[in-house]
Amino acid sequence: MCIILCRYLAALLLLSLVALVAVGFALCVGSVSLSPAAVWRALTTDTGGLTSEVVLQIRLPRALSAFATGGLLALAGALLQVLLRNPLAEPYLLGVSGGAAVGALVVLATGLAGWWLQAAACLGATVSTALVFGLSRGKGAWDPLRLLLSGVVVAAGWGAMVSLLLAISPDTGLRGMLFWLMGDLGQAETPYVALYALAIGLLLAILLAPRLNILVHGELVATALGIHAERLRISLYLLSSMLTAIAVTEAGCIGFVGLIVPHLVRQLAGSDHRFLLPAATLLGGILLLIADTLARTIVAPRELPVGVITALLGVPVFLVLLQTPSASPRG
Repeated sequence: MCIILCRYLAALLLLSLVALVAVGFALCVGSVSLSPAAVWRALTTDTGGLTSEVVLQIRLPRALSAFATGGLLALAGALLQVLLRNPLAEPYLLGVSGGAAVGALVVLATGLAGWWLQAAACLGATVSTALVFGLSRGKGAWDPLRLLLSGVVVAAGWGAMVSLLLAISPDTGLRGMLFWLMGDLGQAETPYVALYALAIGLLLAILLAPRLNILVHGELVATALGIHAERLRISLYLLSSMLTAIAVTEAGCIGFVGLIVPHLVRQLAGSDHRFLLPAATLLGGILLLIADTLARTIVAPRELPVGVITALLGVPVFLVLLQTPSASPRG
């Protein structure tokens, strides 16, 4: 047990170091390349120059937003895969992103942005969460299958509304709408809400981890060991929905991170959620940070939607994972 714990801690330390390197790389590269020494001076002593403004006002907030968003999506995906007992579950499956997209597109269609965009996306995600939860409860006991079906139907409804908004919106706003729908970190200015939410969400998830390790073996086993399975499932749904809503509000709809990362960690290290949850959070943040760095540098000074990069990276990785034996959340 001690050896396994040491290995887990070493792996988490390694992922943390990789995350720091990825942040440093993101601060150095861009339309104007900076040396590591220049970045260090901008962070520590030279706080009034142009380099400091580029690093502290533009690149650092965006890098932190990318890391926080990736971590939120990966953590939400890991929780949903336990909730639905399906290794292919991902954060956008239950319609949260659709509600956020409708709210954001309504604001973009009126020409507003900034906090209006984030507030509308958050409101839409909250409405979708409440709607899916209410439908999944029905008149009987809460059922994960009913939750999944309710989420799919609600997501389809939001998708229709998104198509309608795109069809009736003026041409001048379509580019911004499409960028947001494909994931856009270009407007990230205040990453601290997402970072705080990630820290709180990860803490709550880790506290639930021992019960999750039991829940994956089935509701009967969990109940026999004194776990209130329905209450735990509701907690998982609300927590994963909150994490997804904040991620979508921060950066738009970014696919594959919440699907690929938990699945990859489970394949490599097993299904012990005491390790899987923090490892997936770190790896998700690293993946999206690297993807965003590529999105803003490949065709600089122009930018690509970060969702395009995550899809290009995620599809081949997922196809490789499909060829290996599945490490299902069922244990």
